[in-house]
Amino acid sequence: MKNKKNDFLFYKDWDNCATGSVSSLAGRLAAFATEFGLSGNVWQHWLTYILMTDDNAFTLACERREILPDSTLMLLAERDLEVFMELFKAGDADFDEDEKILTMMLDYKAPYDGKSVTDAGRMIEELSAGLAKADDVKSFARILTEHYSKHGCGMYGLYKAFRVSAEEGVAGGLKLVPVTESADVTLDDLIGYEAQKKTLRDNTEAFVSGHYANNVLLYGDSGTGKSTSVHALMHEYSDRGLRLIEVSKQDRVRLPQILSEIKKRNYRFILFLDDLSFEENESDYKELKAMLEGALETRSDRVLIYATSNRRHLIRETWGDRSDMEYHKDVHRSDTMEEKLSLASRFGVTIYYPKPGPEEYLEIVRTLADRSGIELKGTDLEDAARKWELRHGGMSGRTASQLITWLGGTENE
Repeated sequence: MKNKKNDFLFYKDWDNCATGSVSSLAGRLAAFATEFGLSGNVWQHWLTYILMTDDNAFTLACERREILPDSTLMLLAERDLEVFMELFKAGDADFDEDEKILTMMLDYKAPYDGKSVTDAGRMIEELSAGLAKADDVKSFARILTEHYSKHGCGMYGLYKAFRVSAEEGVAGGLKLVPVTESADVTLDDLIGYEAQKKTLRDNTEAFVSGHYANNVLLYGDSGTGKSTSVHALMHEYSDRGLRLIEVSKQDRVRLPQILSEIKKRNYRFILFLDDLSFEENESDYKELKAMLEGALETRSDRVLIYATSNRRHLIRETWGDRSDMEYHKDVHRSDTMEEKLSLASRFGVTIYYPKPGPEEYLEIVRTLADRSGIELKGTDLEDAARKWELRHGGMSGRTASQLITWLGGTENE
């Protein structure tokens, strides 16, 4: 069974995944089940994973909703899928004598109590169950086509968020690595900042709906929920095709490569630049400024940049910038300052996150304490909150969250 040769037109990953000894394949399947928290018919789940994550002419056409039932591309794909369906329906009797170890994967018993299926694992299980019910290759292909049209294909169809990884041997030195586990937070979990959340949600809603939307700069004091707000969008809008790519400071030079990689995919991408700022001697902000303005080869209505910063204008400013004729021998006064301020002005939406006032801070503490089941209440909780913020960086949502974490730990001792 495992050595079935197919001359696949599209799904080349089958031969890549099924090579090697039977025992190595069985070990790979066990590792796959553990990674996604799967049990049951892991053989079918694994085949489903291959079908979900293969980027090819057929799956990409389905993702773009450009496939017709009687098209040549669909007929060619059905040739591949007929073989996959035969593999999918395999039972104990279909494995050769030397492949019997693989039959254990038809009813895999997980090594842990209960089920700890990941979000991606649930998607695999759902599609696997649907494919198992298909009676013929037409219905098998229809289920897959509907999946690709709704969720897409490849890693973008399976995961919500990604980070950049520079690896040797990867084309262009660029690889987008999926974030497999993230906090399941929504904007409603962020206490207060109602006007800020509405502005952010309205812009993102327009974006995922295919309307005009702006790049966004969230600025203000540290610990006020700027990054949390952006992460929350991933969970609220991922089912509508929104994907988040977090770009670290050292990888910002790769933004043109990232754009080239994603701009033709049928998703809405937010490139997230967390803690964006530039020192006085850094000049690479000029490249970002050009990108925000929309360089001819990189502009895409499917990509926005959301950035957070503790600095309103992103670039360190000095009083000398206002008197650059005297300090830097410029011809025109304040040109240096205007140049620096121009980066922040490229963001069509700017949202300010101030530190909470005393009563707002206590309200955050009280709400978080109720959500977490903290036993400390009333004035005792408020006194603890005031003492904590004096010793831990002042009043902010982050400080309040850290207090609740500490209280939860001490109450359970």
